[in-house]
Amino acid sequence: MIILLKGLECYTPKYIGKNDILICNNKIEKIQPKIHLSGDYADVCDCGGLIALPGIIDQHVHILGGGGEQGFASRIPEIDINEILETGVTTLVGLLGADSCTRSLESLYAKAKALDAAGITTYLYSGAYTMPPVTFTGNIIRDLAFIDKVIGVGEIAISDHRSSYCGLDEMLKMAADTHLGGLLGGKAGVVHLHLGSGKQGLTPVLQMLQKSELPMEEFVPTHTNRKRELFEQAVEYCKSGGNIDLTSGETEGIAVPDAVEQLISSGISLRNVTVSSDANGSMPDGSVGRIHTLLDDIIHCITYKKVDPETAFSMVTRNVAKVLKLYPQKGALLEGSDADILITDRNFELKKLFCSGKLLKEY
Repeated sequence: MIILLKGLECYTPKYIGKNDILICNNKIEKIQPKIHLSGDYADVCDCGGLIALPGIIDQHVHILGGGGEQGFASRIPEIDINEILETGVTTLVGLLGADSCTRSLESLYAKAKALDAAGITTYLYSGAYTMPPVTFTGNIIRDLAFIDKVIGVGEIAISDHRSSYCGLDEMLKMAADTHLGGLLGGKAGVVHLHLGSGKQGLTPVLQMLQKSELPMEEFVPTHTNRKRELFEQAVEYCKSGGNIDLTSGETEGIAVPDAVEQLISSGISLRNVTVSSDANGSMPDGSVGRIHTLLDDIIHCITYKKVDPETAFSMVTRNVAKVLKLYPQKGALLEGSDADILITDRNFELKKLFCSGKLLKEY
């Protein structure tokens, strides 16, 4: 399939001006100011006045549903493909949370494959809140080496009343196995850490880094805007070169637009800052995380906090892809990248969504 998109204002997410985009099968073949094709073998779409961005990557989605912490009646349902497509997400990472008892990695994998069949790209974390982490093969290293979708371990709970309160050595063994498995499998090998409201905050991460030779980039603490004290600690962690992941739709702590504004005013580069939705997870206030809050918060960063679109969208495209070692295949509008393309108007209202070169949604 060959598709030619004409006259788009393109963000790679860096702004590169008006260009045409040629899609061949599932890849971006060319991005040039003017692309001329002879013959009628391409579908040509006039996109004059519209904006092209990389498809959004959400690295924290409870695709099977989360919750269940007030009994069986509180179980949150699986996410629906239409919810995902409505928000411009083309790639996501599915994970288990507190419940690895009534939900399994096998069911998580099956749901991910169903979402793949619907047109988006999915990856998975082995593990859940508890330690030692649940795995497909009985071993984290083998999961990363042999299970195609597994790119890391998560979400392991720390500083939370639902965490396993294991010792530092056990946490380090888990992180070391994840690192080695990532190397053997050619994967990111990230440790995606759920941060609760506990008094330790990021201290367990700092202790692991101090006691080991593991790379700082391996650790991805999420929910870092859950409360002000934790966020202040996360600001210092980010200053030192660590990755921090903000949760969209936050109402009890610091909203993403406010957190981004504070990071910028502190003189911190946002290259190590990402945002994820925690979609279909159970929120501290009893509500359910929704995937649409991811795009909503990015647009609010632009419209209310005057963050430039390149910086704002980088937090859900390029930055995430680099953390997960998917860049430039994902998270970019570049020649050779996957043709995951989000098309909006100048107010960032969604118009079209291409996933791997297929038009999956017109809004």
